[in-house]
Formats: sequence, structure tokens, C-alpha cells
Amino acid sequence: MFESFLGVIAVVALFVFVSKQQTRLNLLERELAALRGLVLSGAAPAAKPVAKAAEAVISDSISEPVAPEALPTEAAAETPAAMPATEMAAAEATPGKTEELPIAAAVAAEAEVAGPWGGKPASGEAAPAAPPARQKADIETALGTRWAVWVGGLALAFGAVFLIRYSIESGLFGPGARLSMAALLGLALVGGGEFIRRTGYRVPIEGGANAYIPAVLTATGAFALFGTIYAAHAIYGFIGAGPAFVLLGIIGVATIAAALAHGQALAGLGLVGAMVTPALISSTAPNIWALFGYLAIVLVATAAIARIRRWTLLIGAAFVGTGLWTLLYMADAPLANFSVILFISVVTLAVLAFLWLGRISEEAADTLDWPSIVPAFFIAVTALVLFLHPAYAVIGGPLRGAVLLLGMLAVALYRPAALAMLFAAGIATVLVYLRNIFGGTVELDLPIGALTVEGLPIEIAGATLTRIGWVLGLVFAGAGFWNARRLVAVGPWRSAAWAGWAVTVPLVVLFSLWLAYGNPDRDLLRALLAAVLTLAFIAAGEWIARAEEPSFAGGHAVSFALGGAGAALLLALHMGFGSGWTTVLLGASAALPALATRLRRYRVLGWLSVAAAIAVLARIAFDPTIVGADVLGRTPVFNWLLPGYGIPALAFAFAAWQLRRTTDGRPRLVMEAVAALFSLLAVAMLVRHAMNGGIINSEAPTLAEQAIYTLISLGGAGILVALDMRSPSPVLRQGSLAIGVLSVLFVVAQHFAVLNPLFTDEGTGRIPFFNLLFLAYLLPAIAAGGLALYARGKRPKWYSAMLALVAALLLFAYATLSLRRLFQGEHIGLWAGLGQVETYSYSALWLAMGVGLLVAGVRLGSQVLRIASAALICVAVAKVFLFDMSELEGVLRALSFIGLGAVLIGIGLFYQRLLTRASRDEG
Repeated sequence: MFESFLGVIAVVALFVFVSKQQTRLNLLERELAALRGLVLSGAAPAAKPVAKAAEAVISDSISEPVAPEALPTEAAAETPAAMPATEMAAAEATPGKTEELPIAAAVAAEAEVAGPWGGKPASGEAAPAAPPARQKADIETALGTRWAVWVGGLALAFGAVFLIRYSIESGLFGPGARLSMAALLGLALVGGGEFIRRTGYRVPIEGGANAYIPAVLTATGAFALFGTIYAAHAIYGFIGAGPAFVLLGIIGVATIAAALAHGQALAGLGLVGAMVTPALISSTAPNIWALFGYLAIVLVATAAIARIRRWTLLIGAAFVGTGLWTLLYMADAPLANFSVILFISVVTLAVLAFLWLGRISEEAADTLDWPSIVPAFFIAVTALVLFLHPAYAVIGGPLRGAVLLLGMLAVALYRPAALAMLFAAGIATVLVYLRNIFGGTVELDLPIGALTVEGLPIEIAGATLTRIGWVLGLVFAGAGFWNARRLVAVGPWRSAAWAGWAVTVPLVVLFSLWLAYGNPDRDLLRALLAAVLTLAFIAAGEWIARAEEPSFAGGHAVSFALGGAGAALLLALHMGFGSGWTTVLLGASAALPALATRLRRYRVLGWLSVAAAIAVLARIAFDPTIVGADVLGRTPVFNWLLPGYGIPALAFAFAAWQLRRTTDGRPRLVMEAVAALFSLLAVAMLVRHAMNGGIINSEAPTLAEQAIYTLISLGGAGILVALDMRSPSPVLRQGSLAIGVLSVLFVVAQHFAVLNPLFTDEGTGRIPFFNLLFLAYLLPAIAAGGLALYARGKRPKWYSAMLALVAALLLFAYATLSLRRLFQGEHIGLWAGLGQVETYSYSALWLAMGVGLLVAGVRLGSQVLRIASAALICVAVAKVFLFDMSELEGVLRALSFIGLGAVLIGIGLFYQRLLTRASRDEG
């Protein structure tokens, strides 16, 4: 133990050395004060020797300085008055006087400008003309002021550990003596740190705050004392669990308290020691109340100290430790004590509301307090476990969980900065009641590991969660709307948060209880409750809007209230009506928000109409038959498809018209688009129903059905072009282009490839002219050509050209397939082969069509038709030379070439006369 005595002697010698250095520093301060007076009186030349002497004393006396911002309050108060900022700026501006300014006076002036904590100067103080330049830290400063202190403190800590180890190995002293020496060393380090702090320890060097020697010595001493008490209990058994627990707790709390003088890092060390203490001390008969009483004391002490210094990290760490201990107790205990859980949770909420946020400034009250997120999370998880764990559910866990959620809501109401409590309580409630819908088993991933949670028995959940749900829903709605109205003028985003949860929680509770314990098909009682919620949310939105500045501005809080009313109406319709009436009424309800814009010009009203349209789209995507295939029936036109698609289309069109007269904007454009879409869907679905014998969702459509869809889409594109010309709209313009392009794609994919009777051998009908080819090719060709002609000058050139080209191709296909039908009959499959006369007929037909397109292109001035004519004639030429030459024989081969030559010569003559006439007109 000789080395331990040497360590104690070294610490005492260090105290004596520091005391002597402090005496010299006090003398230096007096000399510098006199020197400052000389400088200010203009006697700078006479002060030059004194300045050099002062610099020499500084270089000899100060070895490990600390920045002024690292000093405790008492030490900062002892700092001598420095040169005023304006006088120092004048002294620096005087030629030849800068180098004569004493270093200590310059540092003092800098400290005065920065303030004792490195902040801005107090109000009323003159700001410096230019801040003094900071010296760049070099490796020597880092080694001498920071690294040496850190390594020294670490060495002292290891020294305490090695002291105990060496005493054990050598056997020179008994365990009692060894522990006494370790405790003495710890106390000496703590006392040394306090002694150095109280004797005016200060070093104004940049970076010195990171190596504040008193804090390092105190932390090392606390570490040694923790180890000593733990060894006395766990290794040697000198003290029992109770005294060891108390002593370790005292050391931890005392270390936290010492942080007021030494900084937040020391408080963190003490907090870690205090929180780990219960895990280090084991007992055969643990007292849960003693454990959580101790944790409450540590939490209160830490919060009190963190509140003085506004140390957010410290209070956050304290909340984390308390929350983890609570979850560990709930996970490990066979059946946790509800009183203990409620006690520590209430203490946590009280510490947050009355201690940590007790003296928060008015400016900070409107900001979010980030440390409050930690207790919000842990208490919300605690409430979730009480709600969902079956072992707790059967003995009243949900009731205790509801108490915690209401407590969180009360804290959020009382302390606006603790808004995280509102979000945590709302999320926990939503998770509980969404979980109530599903059964089975889930795994909760908690900070302490995975926790298995099984579905609640329905006899427990149905009786308990229903009553608790109504209470939580009413409290969230009442408190939320009241606070939203109170804050809407001063804190719009906070008001919106309260209004959002005021509608979310009641709706989720009602939805959960309906699906879990009600009748999913029709539940009139809950439908009535949903209707009441709809009216209540509308009234709340109006109440909040009256308090806005300016009134009835329709801000986010009002939007949340009215959005909740829309969701409640959606629930009421689903609960109170069957499938068909729900779709029809939901579509019709889209007109209600648009009508409301006559009274209130809220932007959200238009988006509510859009939401209703999206809901109807979702319903028909889930069930396009509206009422189910077995109920729809086979009657053409007059069935549920007509009101199911037609009434929403009319309502959407009316909503678009009404919004155009009031709020306008994007909702109006969306409603125009969905109105056009539902109009096309209504016609298409009625056609499909009629052509498939009442079967909607059957196999792929036939060519006849696809032809009708193509005609509908081309007609819809033409209608959108006409509407856009009467009432210009980007939606109508882009919609007409999109539908036209889709129509062309359908024609290419379905008419020419997939459903072409040439490939499928589908029957074309017995009637010579009015048959499948007429419906599938000639009518779409006329529709596409008419649309191309109508869109000229109204849409881009490529659009009209694309439609004209498709019209020509459809006409070509109709003529070609009709000719084959003339030779082959009703079935025109390609595998039937080609006859000599039929082969020749195609060449003649294509040449005649080419000439006809050429004449039409010249008459109409359409370059597209003339190009199509040239392409068709080229195809005919290629067929004659490549196919007819080898396939035809005798007179047919000769006639093929003769006809081709005559047509080509005629075309050449036609173009020559056309060009000659054009040149004569120009001349």
C-alpha cells in the first residue's frame, strides 16, 4: 500500500501547489488593474516594462488554463473588471499602442464582450467595433490543456482500481483497510476538485472548457467511491443490500448535484451510476416500492438540476432510465403491481409538467420541447402493454392504461411545449383500437426486447374496450376542439394538431368497435352515432373558424374538423346502407361540399368532393357490379349499373360546375376529369353487361364489345374537345389527348392483333353488310376520321395526324377483311388459304383504295391522306412484284401487272397536271 500513500501525498502536494499559484494570480490581477489604469490615462510608454513583466509572470504561473465559459458561477463572479469594449477598440486603433496592451487585459476585455457564459453582451452594453481575433489552437495547447487533463483523470480512475487490485494480490492489508484507502482516495479527489474550484480556478484559453480540471477530479473521485461501495457489498459482504443501495444512491444524487458547479458531463456520470445502482445491488426479498421510490427521487433531483441549467440531454437521459426500469419490471415480473406502475408514470408526468417545464419562458412555450418526447414514448408503450397483454387485460389493465393516456392528454393541455404527449397518446389509442379489429398474436418490439401480445378475449374486450373507447373519444374530441379554438389565432399548427387528433381518435374507435363487435353489413345504431359525429365535427369546424384571424379563413384546424366530418359521413353510409345504396349515396354526397362553398369559400371543401370521388372509385374497383354479380340481374340498361355509375357521374359534374363558380382551383379540374371518366364507365359497363348476358367480370372481351369500347372512348375524346372549346380547362385538354392516344393503342392492340378475326377465326355474322366487320372496323374508322377532322386546329398536329392514320388503317382493314369474307364466308381465318382470284382481288382493291385516298387528300388538302395513299400504293406494288409474280398464273398474272402499270401511269399524269396548274396559278 506504499503506492497508495504516495498517491494521497501527491494529491495533497497538488493542492498546495495550486494554492500558491492562486496567490500569484491574485497579485497579477492587481498589477494588471493598475496597468489598465495607466493605459487609459495615456501613459503607455511607462507601462511597457510592466506589461513585459506581466507576460513573464503569466508564462511562469499558468500551466493548465480553462476558458471563462467553463467557470462556475462563483468563480465567474470573482473575475476582475476588464477594459470596456469601446475603450479597448480605441486603444487598438491608436498607432503604436497595440503591442503595448497587456495580454491579460485583452483576454479580460474579450471575456467582458462575450459574457460569463460565452453568449452575447447584455442589453445596454456597447458592442465591440470588431471582435478580437482568436488564437489558433496548436498541438502544444491541445497536449498541455486538454489531453493531459483527460489522460490524467483516466489514470487516476485506473489508479483507484489498481489500488484495490494490488492490495488484494499483495495481502499487506485486510479488505477493510484496502477499501478504506480507496474510499479515502475517492474523497480526496472529490475534495481536491472542490478545493481547486473554490480557490478561483480559471484559465482563459480557447478549448479549456473541455478540460475543466475540477470536474475531472470530481468525476474520478465519484467513480472511485462507486467502486468502493460496490466492492464492499458484492465482493466482501461488509455491508448489506439496504445500506449499499442507500450509499450508492447518495453518491449518485450527490454527483448529479455537484454538476451545478462542474458541468453537465458530471451530472451524466452521476445519473448513470444512480440508474445502474438497482441492477448492481441484489436482494433475496426485493422491495418494488423501494426501487421505484428511489427512481422517483433520482428523477426529481435530476430534473431540478437540469431545470436550473436547462440541460436537455440530462433530463432526457433521466426519463430514458426511468422508462426502461418500468418496462423491465413489467416484462420480468409475473404480474406487475398496477399501483407501482401508475406511481412511477404519474411521477414522470408530474416532473415533466411541474418541474422541467415549470419555469419555461413564454417564447419557449410555443416551441416543441424535445426532451418531452422521451417520457411520451415510454408512457405510451406502458399503456399499450396494459391494454393489449392478456394477463393484464383480465385484471383491469385497460382501465389503468386509459388513465395513463388521459394523464398524458392533461399534461399536453397544461403545458403547450409538451405537445409530444398529445401525439403519443393519440397514436397509442389508435394502435389499441386498430389492434382490436384483428385477432391472433403479435410481437411488440420494445427497447427491452420482443414482447408477445395475444388478442384479447371478446368477452373482455367487448365489455371493457367499448366503454373506455367512448370515454377516450369524447375526451379527445372535447379537449381537442376546445384547445384548437383557443390556439387557432396564436398557434395555427398547434391548433391543427389538436383538431386532427380530436377527429382521428373518435373515428378510429367507432370504426374498430363496428368491425369488432357490430354488424359489418348494416349497423343502424353505430350509423346513427356516425351521423351525430358528422354534425358535431361540422359544428366544431364552424366554432373554430369563428375564432380565426381573420374569421372564417378556413385554416388547417378547420380543414381537419371538416375532413373528419367527411370521414364520419363515409362511415355512416357504410354502416347504415347496403352495397348499392352506399355507392350511389356516396357518389351523390360529393355534391354537398361543393354546395357548401356558396356559404364558406374554404379550399378544403373542394378536396372533400375529390375524396368522395376517390372513395367511389375504390368501391367500384373492389366490386364493379355495384351490388354483386348474383343481385345485378340480366336486364339490359335498367339495372344497378345505371344509377351506380350514372348518379355519381352527374354529381361529379355538378360539383365541378359549382366549384368553378366559387373556389375553382385544382379540385374543380379533378372533378371534371372524374365526371368524364364515370360517364364513359357508365356507358361501357352497360354495353358489356348487355353483350355478355348480364355477366360483367367474365373472360376477355370479344371483338364486338371491344369495338363498342373503342367507339365510346373516341366519342369521349370528341366530347372533351368540344367542352374544352366552350370552357377551356387543362384537365379537358389533357384528358382529350390522353383518351385519344389510349383509343389508338386499343385499336392497334385489340382490333389489329389480339381480336382480329383473321387470327381468331371468330364468326363475322351472316348479314352481308351489317356484321362484325362493320362494327369493329368501319365505324371506328369513321369515328377516328371524324375526330381527326374536328381536332384540326384545336389540338396539336401530331394528334390529328395520328387519328387520321388510324382511320386509314381501319378502313384498309375493313375493305381487305370484307373482301376475304366475300370469298371465304362467315369465318375468315387465315389458315383457310388464298385462291388465285382472291389474291388478284387484293391487288386491285389496294390500288383502287390508294387512288381514292389520293383524290381525298387532294380535295381536303390533307398531307396525311396523300402519304397514306402513297404507302398503300407502295404496298400494292410490293405485293404485285413479290407475291403475284410467283403465286398467280396465266391471265391473272398479266392482268395484275397491266392494272398496276395503268394505275401508276395515271397517278403520274395526275400529279403532272396538278403541278402544272399550280405553277400557272403562281405565274
